[in-house]
Amino acid sequence: MGRLVSIGASGPEGFAAYFDIVTHPAYLRSFIATTVLSAVVTVSTLVVATCAGLFLERSRFVGKTLLVALVTFPLAFPGVVVGFLVIILAGRQGLIATASEALTGEAWVFAYGVFGLYLGYLYFSLPRVIVTIMAASAKLDPALEEAARSLGASPWRVVRDVIVPALAPALVASGAICFATAMGAFGTAFTLATKVTVLPITIYNEFTNYANFASAASLSIVLGAVTWSALALARSVTGASIAAAA
Repeated sequence: MGRLVSIGASGPEGFAAYFDIVTHPAYLRSFIATTVLSAVVTVSTLVVATCAGLFLERSRFVGKTLLVALVTFPLAFPGVVVGFLVIILAGRQGLIATASEALTGEAWVFAYGVFGLYLGYLYFSLPRVIVTIMAASAKLDPALEEAARSLGASPWRVVRDVIVPALAPALVASGAICFATAMGAFGTAFTLATKVTVLPITIYNEFTNYANFASAASLSIVLGAVTWSALALARSVTGASIAAAA
């Protein structure tokens, strides 16, 4: 890390290169796109994973073990494979494009833009959060929910006032992990990001295509600082809970 910091300051701008993230329009657009996309993926993942995790933990039905295994299946895939799956689904020759062209005469292709990245990141992030929520919901005391219902609380109020506060440490911890993973994801972005540029791809282009090692290093430090700050903030809020989520 020390060597990376020194390389970032080795260019003609010196340590001022670390401010290029806000003064260079292309870097700033890339940073904003990456941060916003990661935040949206994190919120979506938490909502979907909370519903799925609670359902899977509290329900008993035939085939549950198989369903849980399928839900966690993306953990076995690297980012490049996840990107390839999105292309198979929504690429130029994908299932959606083929079906839409047959039905409407126009192929719907969205694998290579922001929405394609969103789908890839969401698919990649869901298993980790679902597993965390399942573990946390297993420790909830059913008596608290029963007491709330007996006092006249609606199902929504039980969720809002009992379940969500009890799951808050797990939600914060897994959300931080999800955000940090999306910020630094490269394989999925490398496969899909032809119409949008995210920070990991910008860093890759700087040292691969332009041999601009100083900018690549400074951008890497900025990216690492943002993700580390998210993890540190989550740890300060949840304590050791984030270790369990990781």
